[in-house]
Amino acid sequence: MRSLVAIQRVDNAVSTLCLNHRFSADIARIFRWVSKSGDGHLYAAIGVLLALFGGMQGLHFLIVGLLAFAIEVPLFMWLKRRFRRARPQHLPAFITPSDLYSMPSGHTAAAFVMAALLSHFYPEFSHVYWGWAAAIGASRVLLGVHFITDVFVGALLGLACASLALMV
Repeated sequence: MRSLVAIQRVDNAVSTLCLNHRFSADIARIFRWVSKSGDGHLYAAIGVLLALFGGMQGLHFLIVGLLAFAIEVPLFMWLKRRFRRARPQHLPAFITPSDLYSMPSGHTAAAFVMAALLSHFYPEFSHVYWGWAAAIGASRVLLGVHFITDVFVGALLGLACASLALMV
């Protein structure tokens, strides 16, 4: 129990640091777009375009991606209901969250699924994929809808689901 209290203190301190400065509204304008890029529509478009124009490798990417998300989405939803961790409420949020609970970050989980799969199939731009996934995770904290540990757990979940899908 003490460790959970310590984690919450760290989460509150990081959130306060991120959201209690004079640049937070300016940063929010940029990170709203970054966060929106992780809503899922872009992932579907990438998968379909790669399947249509990327030959067998693109089709394989789509199949593995569908499997990864078939693992990630139900697991993410189960974990949200299991943890029932309230979203940050002591600071302003710059977007309206889709639900009440914060752990794990679904946007981050999905972004890390995509980064892992894109890096596996198309490694020449890995730094871009991982930077984009990290930016999505950071955006969720900077917009005030997640704690840093929600993002960390989301990233681990996404990596685990992508790894499982790649093993099949």
